[in-house]
Amino acid sequence: MPFSKSALTDQAQSNARDYERSFDDESNYTIVILGASGDLAGKKIYPTLWWLFRDSLLPKNVTIFGYARSKTSVLQLKTKNHRYMKAKLNESGRYERFWQRNHYISGQYGSESDFASLNQKLMEHEKCASSNRLFYLALPPSVYESATIHIHAKCMSQRGWTRIVVEKPFGKDLQSSQQLSNHLSSLFTETQLYRIDHYIQKEMVQNILAIRFANRIYAPIWNSDNIASVVITFKEPFGIEGRGGYFDEYGIIRDIMQNHLLQMLTLVAMEKPVSQQPDDVRNEKVKVLRAIRPPTIDDVVLGQYVGDPNGRGESKIGYLEDTTVNKGSITPTFASAVLHIRNERWEGVPFILRTGKALDERKVEIRVQFKDISGDIFGGKSTRNELVIRIQPSEAIYLKLMIKTPGMSSDIEETELDLTYSSRYPEVRLPDAYERVILEIISGSQMNFVRSDELHEAWRIFTPLLHYMEKERVVPIPYVFGTRGPKEADELLKRNHFRYSATYKWQPPSTPI
Repeated sequence: MPFSKSALTDQAQSNARDYERSFDDESNYTIVILGASGDLAGKKIYPTLWWLFRDSLLPKNVTIFGYARSKTSVLQLKTKNHRYMKAKLNESGRYERFWQRNHYISGQYGSESDFASLNQKLMEHEKCASSNRLFYLALPPSVYESATIHIHAKCMSQRGWTRIVVEKPFGKDLQSSQQLSNHLSSLFTETQLYRIDHYIQKEMVQNILAIRFANRIYAPIWNSDNIASVVITFKEPFGIEGRGGYFDEYGIIRDIMQNHLLQMLTLVAMEKPVSQQPDDVRNEKVKVLRAIRPPTIDDVVLGQYVGDPNGRGESKIGYLEDTTVNKGSITPTFASAVLHIRNERWEGVPFILRTGKALDERKVEIRVQFKDISGDIFGGKSTRNELVIRIQPSEAIYLKLMIKTPGMSSDIEETELDLTYSSRYPEVRLPDAYERVILEIISGSQMNFVRSDELHEAWRIFTPLLHYMEKERVVPIPYVFGTRGPKEADELLKRNHFRYSATYKWQPPSTPI
C-alpha cells in the first residue's frame, strides 16, 4: 500500500511500513460504526479514525459508515465530535477529506430490513473486486444479540473478510458471558471476532513482553525464589460523575479488575511463548488463568467512597449522593484482591490487584517487589528492590535499588535506574490505545484481543466472589473522596508479603533531558 511519505513524521513512516503489508490497494475496506451517535463513537472511535487517516495509516480505499437509531447526519456528527478530534488549523484540508469518506444511515438494531438497507448502501460504495467489512459494535450489550443476528443475515461481505468488534463488558458473570460467547460463535468464527480490552494496547502494557523476554537479566530471577509480591494498581482521582446507571450495575470488579488488571497479570506471569504469533501468546495467558484459584471474601477488601467534607463542588460528593446511583447501593467503588497462581514458578507469590475511584491520584502501575537480601551487612538499612512499570501517566520503567550515599558518608540510600519516556523519547508521540486496536483489526492480528477460552477463565476466577457479594449483600467499607482508600487495603498488603519502606518516592523528571 503506498503512503504519502512526505506528509508523515519519521515515526508515522515507520508505523506505516509496519502495517502496509497487511493492506491491499485492490480491495475496499469499509468500517461500520454501530452506535455512531453515542459517546464511545464520538469520544474514541471517530477521533481515532481521523488520527489514523491523518497519518496515512488507514488503507487507501477506506470508507466509514455510521449507523444508529438517531436521525442525524455526517455534518451533525462532525460538529458534535469536533472537540474530541484534536484537528490542527494546518490540517484543515486533510480533515475535510476525512469527513468526505464518511456516510451515515439511520436504522433500528432489531430491524432486518434496516440492515438490508445498510447492506445496499455498502455495496454501492464497494467498487473493488475484493471488499472487506469491519463492524464495530459501539453499543450497549442489550442489543448485541439482535444487531449481530442481522449483520450475519444481511451484511456479511461476499467478496472479502467480515470482522466483528465487541467492546466490554462481555457479560456480568460466567453464565452470561458464556451465553454471549455461544451466541457469537453460532454466527461467526473465532477468527472473525475481536473482543476489545483496550488496556492491552497501552504502550507500557505492550512493553511487558519485551522487558521480560528480550532481557537476559530477568530470566533467572523471575520466580518465587526471588519475588515477594506483585502489586498491580489502577487508581482514578474522580468519582463516577453521573455514570451511575452503568457503574451501579457492574461495580469496580467487573469494570476494571476482571479485565484490565487480569490482562496485565497474565503478561507478567506467563511463560515464554514459542513465538509472537497471536495464539502462541494467548495460549500462555490462558495457562496462567487456569492456574489461578478464585479468591474468597477473605482475600478481598471492598470500599465505597463518601463525600469529602473539605471538598468543593459536586466533584467531591459521595457515591450515594450521585443522583444516578440507586438509593442505598452497596456497589463497591474500590477493591483490593489477592490472587494466587498455583504453578511451579509462582507458588507462594501473591498477586495483589488494587483499583478504585475517587482516590488520591491518577496512576496505573505494575510493581514487582523482590525479597529481602540474605545476610544484610548494612544494619537493616536495606529496603527491597522493586521493578516498576508505570502505565500512566508519565509512562516509565524504573528499578528501585540501594546505593551508597554520595560523599563521605558510608550510609546507603534508595534510588532508581529510570527510563522515563518523556525524557528518553521526547519527540515520540505514544499512540492512543484505540489506534492500535483498529489497525490490528484491519491487519488481522488477534494477539491483543481476548479469546473465548481466555474470557471463560477470567470469569471463572471472579464469578464465585461476585455471586457471594450479591447473595450476602456485603457492605463495602466507607473511605473519603481523595484518600488512598480503606486502611484495611493497606493491611491486606502487609499480610501478603508487600513491604512499604516510605523512604523514597519516584518523581517523573520535570523537563526532558
